[in-house]
Amino acid sequence: MKTVYLFVLLSFLAAISSVSAADNMKAFPPAEKGMTRHVLQLPKQDDEYAFKVELIVGKTVQLAEGNRYFFSGKIKAVNIEGWGFTRYVVSKLGPMGGTLMAVDPNAPKVPRFITIAGEPYLIRYNSLLPVVVYVPEGVEVRYRIWSAAPEAKPIEKG
Repeated sequence: MKTVYLFVLLSFLAAISSVSAADNMKAFPPAEKGMTRHVLQLPKQDDEYAFKVELIVGKTVQLAEGNRYFFSGKIKAVNIEGWGFTRYVVSKLGPMGGTLMAVDPNAPKVPRFITIAGEPYLIRYNSLLPVVVYVPEGVEVRYRIWSAAPEAKPIEKG
């Protein structure tokens, strides 16, 4: 009998968590024309302050392997009025730039994921809210999870 109660309780809690996730999505409007919406629901962690999420925005392009490339553009954090949630928007992916090292003109071009230039874009890890990113059509959104070591080390006096 206890097993039945436990199963019912766990089913109820799972239903509540899925409903709250769906309710959170009400704050995020559908993508406008020419844009796409990407949604990431993070798994719960024991100590979420020890984690960060890196948002990586770019596009896969056929290029030679010898040079480094990047797109201009910026990820902008936008507060959603009335909700207090944040959405991330890349309004446009600018022109692609790169180094100009000579490469063999007969070398085959390969698909390469080229990102927006600049420092990594790190945001707070929060499994209670989805990470929602709006980008132009044809643009990809990837992510990476960063974690801190469990202990802080002292710096010696100098």
